[in-house]
Amino acid sequence: MEFTAIPGVGEKTAAALADLADPERALREGDVAALAAAPGISSGRAAAIARAAIRHEHGADGDFLATDRARDIYEDILSLLQERTVTDYAARRVETFVPTGAESRITEVRSLVDRAMDHDVDPAVLDALAGVEPLSTPAPTRVRDRCLATTDAEMYAEASDAIPELSVEVVDDARDLAELARSYATVVALDEAFAGVDVDGDVRVRPDALDHPEEVVPERLLGFFAANRDSLLAAARVHDAAGMDPPCDLAALRDALSRLDDDGTPVGDDDLDRLTRAVDDLDAAVSTAESVANDHLRDAIRERDVTIEGTDFLSLVEQGARVDTLLERELADAFDRAVEKAHAHLVDSLDLAETEADLAARVFGGDPTFPLERDDDAVARLRTELTAARDRRAARLKAELADDLGDLRDPADRLVRAALERDVELALARFASDFECTLPDIADDVTGIAVEGGRSPLLDVSFDEVDPVDYAVSGVTLLSGVNSGGKTSTLDLLALTALLAHMGLPVPADSARVERVDELHYYAKSQGTLDAGAFEATLQDFATLAAGTDSRLVLVDELESITEPGASAKIIAGILEALDGQAVTAVFVSHLAGEIRDAAATDVAVDGIEAVGLVDGELQVNRSPVTDHLARSTPELIVEKLATESDGQRADGGDDFYRRLLRKF
Repeated sequence: MEFTAIPGVGEKTAAALADLADPERALREGDVAALAAAPGISSGRAAAIARAAIRHEHGADGDFLATDRARDIYEDILSLLQERTVTDYAARRVETFVPTGAESRITEVRSLVDRAMDHDVDPAVLDALAGVEPLSTPAPTRVRDRCLATTDAEMYAEASDAIPELSVEVVDDARDLAELARSYATVVALDEAFAGVDVDGDVRVRPDALDHPEEVVPERLLGFFAANRDSLLAAARVHDAAGMDPPCDLAALRDALSRLDDDGTPVGDDDLDRLTRAVDDLDAAVSTAESVANDHLRDAIRERDVTIEGTDFLSLVEQGARVDTLLERELADAFDRAVEKAHAHLVDSLDLAETEADLAARVFGGDPTFPLERDDDAVARLRTELTAARDRRAARLKAELADDLGDLRDPADRLVRAALERDVELALARFASDFECTLPDIADDVTGIAVEGGRSPLLDVSFDEVDPVDYAVSGVTLLSGVNSGGKTSTLDLLALTALLAHMGLPVPADSARVERVDELHYYAKSQGTLDAGAFEATLQDFATLAAGTDSRLVLVDELESITEPGASAKIIAGILEALDGQAVTAVFVSHLAGEIRDAAATDVAVDGIEAVGLVDGELQVNRSPVTDHLARSTPELIVEKLATESDGQRADGGDDFYRRLLRKF
């Protein structure tokens, strides 16, 4: 796919999309989360790109929404859908349901709707969806116990980009490699030339390391799963609750995630836990062991009577003996016991293994002294050994866990994507259920638009209180009716039905038939008479409309409000004459239907929303337009009511006031 061929996608955006793992799939499927992962592309921009890509793929690059009012109705539809989504992803995803005249796109979405309407909306699924988010890639975390080594400057740059978690060192020969091995726990040599070189330390020759970074830095994969643990577990719950077929063994996934800490380190291994505690607690344990030994010596000295005969004392002094020599002779057993106690405490408190205990034995000992003191060099050696053992154990566990999770990486993507798409499908199912929708018939051979039992969810009343409307219209038609009789809401219902049908979505009606068109022109009622400049611009809009393509649905609400009624009737008549010669369905709502029909040079169909009477000052209206019927106005109904209620005759035998008025209509 040529990204720059998508309307609105320039070279910079195309380059950002190219950085994605599979941008063509993301564009084709409207995966806004994947698109938003591209550098510099926000979620809103991702949705716009997806819409443009979908229109382009189906050969519908034109703008179906030809007017502001058409766009308003579309935004209202999106709001109704988004109110029924759980995840942010689904809220953005429904924005990719764009109205088009492309049969292939309409069919594609209707297939999705067919699946969606088969789903039961289970609260447990919705609850699980609340925890699902698109998978994210955490920033690289520096790993300091390993490095990469190479003799090549170009390889250095490539390695730095491919594996930013590790330092990359440039070496000249095996001696440099050996020097690195003294500073790092593991050195990964990238050059084949180092194969067979014998140096001390953990040096691995991996010319293919950049092709398999997860084997060199398992922390990358572990960090990914740690960062996305909550979303993965929530997606697994969605699959369980919805009875979906998962792309991987969920028990294996849960087990692997349970062995991973929030920071990406393995957990649940007794030996690693032991070594980690030993390294962390070493200084405190040595200090305590020292105190244990000195307490024992102090007690021994306090309880001991040391008697030295004069001749013995003189002999020792003549030999140059010091006090510690006297201590060694008199308290040797007590000192040995103190060292044993210190060693035992150190081994027990740190839970040292046999080889580690041998190193710990060197921490205390030597010549008897009081107080007993540790051997700092021996402590350092013990710390080094424990740290190395911990790191070796952690590296082994990381490699094993990464191996287990490696096979789950792609399935994890599919697991979360399927859960998020289920949210989209459930939003469609809830929309269809809440508004009692059905899939309409939409085709080229259908003429105009027809709705049976249609109810608009856009009205400011509860949907249950909306009166159903039956209306079928084709060609150019005037829609007349009383004030507040439902003319504008009927236009909204027609626009809503047309938009939903061209989006491939179900419509809120018992049944509907919609002609497939390329454009919807919906002109809302003007708020007051226009000034000369605005009036001129409006006439230019309608001149363009009259000269446009046949593949249009045109809805116009009370165009007469733009200027004086007499002029308005003539202007609207002229517009209708221009449209009448085209294969266009157009509905013009007007209070001047009779005047417009009289002014038109061609036959103009007039339908009417009829008020059936007044009850307690409230209009009683048949909301379904009557074909070929000029509806009476509200003033006429009121005058008729007053004339009916009057005596009908004046005292002098003439007609009363109300009857004379009624004859004017």
